[in-house]
Amino acid sequence: MSTFRDLLIWQKSMTLVTEVYQLTNIFPKEEIYGLTSQIRRSAISIPSNISEGYGRDGNKDYLKFLNIGISSLFEMQTQLEIAYNLKYITEIQFNKINEESKEIERMLSSFIRKIKERI
Repeated sequence: MSTFRDLLIWQKSMTLVTEVYQLTNIFPKEEIYGLTSQIRRSAISIPSNISEGYGRDGNKDYLKFLNIGISSLFEMQTQLEIAYNLKYITEIQFNKINEESKEIERMLSSFIRKIKERI
């Protein structure tokens, strides 16, 4: 693997960011500086931390950034559930994006375990 762009987990999290942006475009305008911004920032943090950790020196640093990435994923999942509870998104929209985020969660958890084994 020559770059973080080769990581399937990075690729899937980039797709998730795009979907989050498209989904939050339908949120009420009064949420632009609230929930919309929070969800987008936490979504962006996932691939950003995967790539930043990749560029760090050593597995210990990489693990730190992967843990930040998964924490951001959990934050985003919570915020999307809030959006669903507020009826900003439909059940179908929520289930689709939630399933995609759960797949990334499984991948990130597995990747974190593998990196821990190397330390």
